[in-house]
Amino acid sequence: MIKGLDKLTKELDQLQRVIGQLDGEIGAVSFDPHDPASIESAISNVEALIDQKVGSYSSNSMAASIIEGLKDTYRQGILDKAAEARAAGDSA
Repeated sequence: MIKGLDKLTKELDQLQRVIGQLDGEIGAVSFDPHDPASIESAISNVEALIDQKVGSYSSNSMAASIIEGLKDTYRQGILDKAAEARAAGDSA
């Protein structure tokens, strides 16, 4: 029982470190909203930035879930920004 508690405590400590390292700016990327390859490159760059910050904790299932969720959020954010930029350009 104590062994399981020790593992949980370690995972929670790692999770706290992940959250601390992700607090603030992850990094900046730019892309051409009209170029799918540029958009995909920006997504890959953001994922790499996240992995650089916290990839060492990906073996922690709780941290891995947060990391993947964050990557999904940034991916969708980039896709949304590209769509907005294209729509604004089309209506101008």
